[in-house]
Amino acid sequence: MTDLLRLATAGSVDDGKSTLVGRLLYDTKSVLADQLDAVRRASVDKGLSTPDLSLLVDGLRSEREQGITIDVAYRYFATPRRTFVLADTPGHVQYTRNTVTGASTAQLAILLVDARKGVVDQTRRHAAVLALLGVPRLVLAVNKIDLVDYDRETFEVIAKEFAVHAGALGYPAGAVLAIPVSALQGDNVVENSASTPWYTGPTLLEHLESVPVEPDPHEAPLRFPVQYVIRPRTPEHPDYRGYAGLVATGSVRPGDEVVVLPAGRLTKVTRVDTPDGALPEATAGRSVTLLLADDIDVSRGDLIVGQGKPPKITDELDATLAWLADKPLRAGARVLVKHGARTVQALVGELRTRFDEQKLSTVEGPESLSLNEIGQVSLRTSERIPVDDYATHGRTGAFLVIDPADGTTLAAGLVGAPLPLPNKLPNKG
Repeated sequence: MTDLLRLATAGSVDDGKSTLVGRLLYDTKSVLADQLDAVRRASVDKGLSTPDLSLLVDGLRSEREQGITIDVAYRYFATPRRTFVLADTPGHVQYTRNTVTGASTAQLAILLVDARKGVVDQTRRHAAVLALLGVPRLVLAVNKIDLVDYDRETFEVIAKEFAVHAGALGYPAGAVLAIPVSALQGDNVVENSASTPWYTGPTLLEHLESVPVEPDPHEAPLRFPVQYVIRPRTPEHPDYRGYAGLVATGSVRPGDEVVVLPAGRLTKVTRVDTPDGALPEATAGRSVTLLLADDIDVSRGDLIVGQGKPPKITDELDATLAWLADKPLRAGARVLVKHGARTVQALVGELRTRFDEQKLSTVEGPESLSLNEIGQVSLRTSERIPVDDYATHGRTGAFLVIDPADGTTLAAGLVGAPLPLPNKLPNKG
């Protein structure tokens, strides 16, 4: 059985992310014939003599017309060695919020730079976001290497500059690999390029197939956010009461003792149910319905956890926010915090620091956080909620900040997560 690698792309606009993803799909024969025919027709309409592989990813009409990516495009492909789930994220500064979304579950990120431009502000910004989210491995794809005549010195200067920046963000040398590629021509994407004899490392696909993948967090303590309470009240199931959700971390079996938070009630799992019948065990990533031994009050938003290493239950959050809204955040703002399936009112307390991703420094006591800025803040919630530190359990240590007026997402929050400063890269849980 092949294992799974979740990856994301990032980089500045027009650096060729969609073309690179299209090249991977095309060269791994992961494109259906009708999809390829549609791309060929669209390419002819644009006056091109060869297929524009970026169109395999830029599926939205507005993106095709503008030639940009404005949303996160998820693609799935496989080789005999591994299965991949890839999130292609936008390059524009105003869409950094989409990069946060696409990279939030990534085990590896491909960060593209244009060989003619090198490391730019958006490169450093994306690297900081990836470090903050705890993406453990990076590939620096120095794209359009053909447009600098496959010059070795150009590649090595860019690779060295980025290695220094990534190291300052906490990435060890072995976690970052630079590869010279041409997404348009296919150099070093799937096949080694004769035009770069000086490069002796793996192709991009070879690296993606061989890079170590951290196992899913099955061994972590159980975290099961309740999404829905199922009470069919039918003659066939007159007393059925189940709690549906996704196993975020750990595993659960019939007979396991569990605690329902925030109330703290102890009970036992009697059945792990699915539409196809009961399971002897459910592990992280599986959607199931749990039946409990005791008739206790469990509601949407509650968290069912295993015995030992419980989350903290608090109404005071120290967190790092990636601010995603046009209007700035200031102390005293009233917001909503969505943690798992629970949404509570919250008051923004102190804005403690703001991170400067270009200088790799912090500004103490900022007056506000603006679009795409990252900072550490304190929040007081109207109710006590069970939370983990993001560095320990990423799936239950993350939350969203929402505008109570119109329901728009204002920020992505990480409980207790340190800002991405030297030697403080969080481990993804």
